[in-house]
Amino acid sequence: MRWSPPILEQIEAWARAELEVKNDAREAALARSRELVRTCANSIRAVHRGEDGRAVELLGAARRLSDELAEDLRPHSDLFFTGYVQDAQKEFVEATATYSLVTGAPMPPPEDLGVAAAPFLNGLAEAVGELRRCVLDRLRRGEVARCERLLQTMDDIYSLLVTIDYPDALTGGLRRTTDGARAILERTRGDLTFALRQRDLEASLERLEGRLTDERRDGG
Repeated sequence: MRWSPPILEQIEAWARAELEVKNDAREAALARSRELVRTCANSIRAVHRGEDGRAVELLGAARRLSDELAEDLRPHSDLFFTGYVQDAQKEFVEATATYSLVTGAPMPPPEDLGVAAAPFLNGLAEAVGELRRCVLDRLRRGEVARCERLLQTMDDIYSLLVTIDYPDALTGGLRRTTDGARAILERTRGDLTFALRQRDLEASLERLEGRLTDERRDGG
């Protein structure tokens, strides 16, 4: 049996219409995902600069972009779970977690962010690297107590991530990201331990110098 030309024309028209709609949705999602990634990066940069107001403003913009992205792709669930969308949402979680963990602001629960488990957990893992940067910045300023609290937070995040034992196809490669977080955690622990020992050594030398000065004064 051969299909008549009208049937083939009908199939062509249907396929073109379907794919045109999906292609438009894909192009819009790509553009919005790129904008979301840029906005999140700028928010993280503002956190590191101590510009909390600017960081909050950018997080609000990122939240709107993420919500719009999810709404636009509601009819296209296959596009919603593509790599570029999930990566953009991962950046959104990373920016949100960085702001919350550095400033002490409440961290919104996952369901409030409208992000699936895989990008949420990977974003949380990526935030460990931003916390390391905060630790190093504070070490240079001598804020050791704050560094210890940040290190403990990094350790807590890693302790959570290492318990998530599911195939990479479900977690978006979380095992690899978790391994990276562990390496960052151990380097940071080493840097902080060295800084603490150096601080204690300097304090001991100052005390020794003070005693010697006192002894010379008493002897004189």
